[in-house]
Amino acid sequence: MSLMTSFLPTARRRAHLGMWLFAIGLLLAPWLIGSAGGNYWVRVADFALLYIMLALGLNIVVGFTGLLDMGFIAFYAVGAYLAALLSSPHLVTQFPLLLAWFPQGLHLSVLLIIPLAALLAAVCGILLGAPTLRLRGDYLAIVTLGFGEIIRILMRNLDRPVNITNGPKGISGIDPVSLSGLKFSGMHHWLGLRFSSLYLYYYLFAALIVLIVFVCIRLQQSRVGRAWTAIREDEDAARAMGINTRNFKLLAFAMGAAFGGVAGALFAAFQGFVSPESFSLQESIAVLAMVVLGGMGHIPGAILGALLLSALPEFLRSSTGPLQQALFGQVIIDPEIIRQLFYGLALILVMLYRPSGLWPARHHRENQP
Repeated sequence: MSLMTSFLPTARRRAHLGMWLFAIGLLLAPWLIGSAGGNYWVRVADFALLYIMLALGLNIVVGFTGLLDMGFIAFYAVGAYLAALLSSPHLVTQFPLLLAWFPQGLHLSVLLIIPLAALLAAVCGILLGAPTLRLRGDYLAIVTLGFGEIIRILMRNLDRPVNITNGPKGISGIDPVSLSGLKFSGMHHWLGLRFSSLYLYYYLFAALIVLIVFVCIRLQQSRVGRAWTAIREDEDAARAMGINTRNFKLLAFAMGAAFGGVAGALFAAFQGFVSPESFSLQESIAVLAMVVLGGMGHIPGAILGALLLSALPEFLRSSTGPLQQALFGQVIIDPEIIRQLFYGLALILVMLYRPSGLWPARHHRENQP
C-alpha cells in the first residue's frame, strides 16, 4: 500500500505539473491560434490576456477580501489615460509650455509608464476605499459603481475649459510599446518566420500575467492573505481578533487597482487609441462576471472565467452568421443578438448549477494537529 501511495502525485507535484502545462500552453497558444484562425484570433487572445489581468486584480478585492466592487473598470481607465497622455502628442499640442520643453512631444518609455500607472491607480483605489470602509454588501456596490461612472464621465468632459482628455473624441497617436529598440508595430521576421506585432504583445502580456499570478500567490499565502480571508469570512470577528481591517481593506483596494492600472496602460499602447466608451459600466460587470463565473478567491478560476467570457462571445459572434447561412441560406438573426443571448444563458446556467463557479477554491483547514 505504501508503495502505491508513493507513486501517487502529491499536491505539490500536481501544482508544479499544472504550472508547467500552463507555461507551455502560454508559449504555444499564439502560434496554434494564428495557424488555425489568423491574426484576428491572435488579437482576441491578446485582449483575453488583458481581461485576465483585470480579473486577477478584481479577484483580490472581491475574492480574497469579499468587497463587492462594481466600478473596477475605473482603474483600467486611469491607467489607459495616463499612458495616452504620456506617450502621445496630445498634451504638447494643448500646452505651449510643454511644447517648448518637449518639441518632439512626450514619448515616455513603457518601462516608466507601467509603474506610474500602477501607482496612480493604487492611489485612486485608496481614495475609493477610504470613504467606504464602513460600507458592506449592496451599499459598497452602489458606491463603487458610482465611482466608476464618475471616472468615465470625467474623462468624457475634461475637454473644456482645458482640453486634457479630448472628451468623447478620445486620444489617438499613442506610441506602441518599444523595448530595447524593438518596436511592437508592423511585421517582424525571426528565424525565417514572419509574424505581426500581435505576437510580441501576446508574450509581453503573458509575462506580466505570470508576474501578477506570482504576486497573487505570495499574497494569498502570506499574513496579508490570511487577514483578507478573515475579513471576507467575518469582518467583525477579524476585528475582534486584532486584525486592522481598515488598513488591510485599503491595501486590497490599492493592490487590485494597481493591476487594473497596469492593464489599462498596456491597453492604450496596444490599441493606440483610448476613449470613454471603452470603460463603460458593462465592462465592469463583465470583469466581475469573470471572477464570479470562474470562482471567487481562486486564481486559476479567475483566469478560466476571463478566458471563457472574453473568447467565447467572439467565437459565437463569428460562427453564428456562417451557421445560419449554411442552414437557412441567409442570416435570420443578427449574430450580435445571438451572442448576447447565449452569453446571458450561460451565466444563468452556471449560477444555477455551479453557484461557487466553474473552478472554485478548495477550503482547507489550517493549523490542524
